[in-house]
Amino acid sequence: MHSLYSESTTWLHGLRAGTKLALLAVLGSLLFIVQSPWWLASAALCCAALWWSLGDATRAARRLMATVAIAALLVALFHLWMGHPALAAVSTLRLLCASTLGIALTVTTRPADLVHVLERLLSPLHWFGLHPERMALQIALMLRFTEHFFAQWQRLADAYRLRTGKAGGLRLIAPLAILMLQASRRVADALWARLGA
Repeated sequence: MHSLYSESTTWLHGLRAGTKLALLAVLGSLLFIVQSPWWLASAALCCAALWWSLGDATRAARRLMATVAIAALLVALFHLWMGHPALAAVSTLRLLCASTLGIALTVTTRPADLVHVLERLLSPLHWFGLHPERMALQIALMLRFTEHFFAQWQRLADAYRLRTGKAGGLRLIAPLAILMLQASRRVADALWARLGA
């Protein structure tokens, strides 16, 4: 499956996966604790600086970030239409900051490293008779399929634009759904062959 992870080395690649995941958890929580639009605007500037510092590593995720920006704009317009400008600013800034942090983690961390961290974090569940390895694998698969979804969407959109000179829009939903179903079937077969053996 396609991944948004970038081989273009940045300063963030040097941090351990566990450290980055912990920072994401702390900073993400702070985003939802802080209520002041001014503090959130400062956080947005820091996130923009983080994004800029990663350079070419963000190339594969730029279209995803553009999609997030459009979604944030729609959220802001909705709240403005409802007559809540402060809520529009807070919601938009939180969405942009949280998405930037999540994408920065994704493009600079190998999926296998995230799985190892999740297995360690979930290991106490052994005491309750659960299987942390399976739970870590499920979370990792969810993350990989999310990446794969956007990577396939970008490939289909680029191919359609090259053929027709227009944006694909809703026409891409059917082929995208087929590709994702095929990918999930291949992964399911591989897991069945591996785990069932």
